[in-house]
Amino acid sequence: FFKQKTAYEIYQCDWSSDVCSSDLPDAPDSTSVGGSDLELTILMPCLNEAETLPQCITKARRFLTETQVAGEVLVADNGSTDGSAELAAKLGARVVMVAERGYGHVLRGGIAAARSRFVIMGDADDSYDFAALGAFLAQLRAGADLVQGCRLPVGGGTIEPDAMPPTHRWLGNPLFSALARRMFRVPVSDIYCGLRGFRRELIPTLDLRCEGMEFATEMLIKASLRGVRIAEVPITLHRDGRTAHPPHLRTFRDGWRTLRFFLICSPRWLFVYPGLALLAFGALGYAVAMPGLTLFGATFDAHTLLFASLALMVGYQAVLFGWLARTLAAREGFLPEPKWLARLREVLSLERGLFFGSVTLLAGVALLLAAVWQWQSVQFGRLDYAHTMRWVIPGVTLTALGFQTVLASFFVAVLGWYRK
Repeated sequence: FFKQKTAYEIYQCDWSSDVCSSDLPDAPDSTSVGGSDLELTILMPCLNEAETLPQCITKARRFLTETQVAGEVLVADNGSTDGSAELAAKLGARVVMVAERGYGHVLRGGIAAARSRFVIMGDADDSYDFAALGAFLAQLRAGADLVQGCRLPVGGGTIEPDAMPPTHRWLGNPLFSALARRMFRVPVSDIYCGLRGFRRELIPTLDLRCEGMEFATEMLIKASLRGVRIAEVPITLHRDGRTAHPPHLRTFRDGWRTLRFFLICSPRWLFVYPGLALLAFGALGYAVAMPGLTLFGATFDAHTLLFASLALMVGYQAVLFGWLARTLAAREGFLPEPKWLARLREVLSLERGLFFGSVTLLAGVALLLAAVWQWQSVQFGRLDYAHTMRWVIPGVTLTALGFQTVLASFFVAVLGWYRK
């Protein structure tokens, strides 16, 4: 992460003067603390924030001065055209120019350029008080790997009037935070808070890949999945100080991108749980349709078997997709490999999968041949539909399930041999 070539340019600034020089420094060694004795980098991503950037830099420098923390203020500029980079350099900040556009790109570039042990990042719109970072630094010093701010009252935070849109405060933030806790066990109450701190050396281990606003969410999810120590501290959200342009956040676009990322990171919720529900529905359908039961005045017959078979085949395919997706994610390093996945791969080996798949397929073919025999017994004339379909529908279903099992077994074997 730190040794790869990155598309940014650093402005080295003397804090005691307004003299800055431009050069391309060597990437810092990830095994050291940024190659310096600095403890803290206060990182601000920036895209045309000249209106509020001075207040943020001033507060951040005041925090470093008053607490006597050895640190730096680092502005990661993503192509500002309003003079933000030059203004930041004059105010004593170090500036890193990130060419690739996107919230994820600019933060990756800024983190890679940080020279300290800890990094605290926050938006440069003056909605966060960079002069009040003591609780973040205290948690980091106490051993936390990642410290997340919480603006919501449920986590002790405070939101000033008109500082957050009602839809974000009462719907979006609580909903996605609850989903993160339920799906990934992320121990935070405000997953969207942009003010957070972390150990700089943690980030390369997370293999962060998102380019947009979901980068910060990806950081929390992957940190939680890898079992790192996460803490949360309450903060106050102030009103956005910008008037020259609207916030960069787009409610529906970024909300969808967050939900999409949640599902991609959780094959269980995307594939396995819906698949198991469909399998249960299909099994229930067979239980009432095969004997032709009449319940509550409704008779369940061959048509019910068709619906039940559809549920079984789609549900089984969804479960297989979940298994394949989780295996691929582990092989690619996108998600950590849980112990149960390794055990499942041992139990469901290629040979076992081929055996059970072949047995299921042959059972289905046998049922189909029995149906053909029934047809032949009446000289290929008319058949009793309700009776014959009780052989044909299960036969088709078992044949399809067996064939899917054979293909999935080979696919998992291919993934097992695959190397990055």
